[in-house]
Amino acid sequence: MFATPAYAQAAGGAAAGPEAMLIQFLPLIALVALFYFLMIRPQQKRMKQHQQMLSALKRGDTVVLSSGMIGKIVRVEDKEVGVEVATGVTVKVVKSMIADVRAKGEPAAANDAKA
Repeated sequence: MFATPAYAQAAGGAAAGPEAMLIQFLPLIALVALFYFLMIRPQQKRMKQHQQMLSALKRGDTVVLSSGMIGKIVRVEDKEVGVEVATGVTVKVVKSMIADVRAKGEPAAANDAKA
């Protein structure tokens, strides 16, 4: 008595064929496509731009590290760069930790509030 509705539902689903299965999986496929276009593709694009920026590093560039420190590149190696963070103070930094490369002629913001 309790099993008959379940058997009837199973028999009805099997009779519908592949169209019913496609309709069931269509929302899942749509979510995967949405996830790809909103999350994976932009991240890959940003990663590619970051790799191009790192490959174009040269001596004399002003860089911003991921920690927020600003320095000037004095030496470029394969995986590391030498960054001068103060006069006479050079530190070795892994290239992937460089967040941004500033232009040489970019003006610095003023510290004082002259009006």
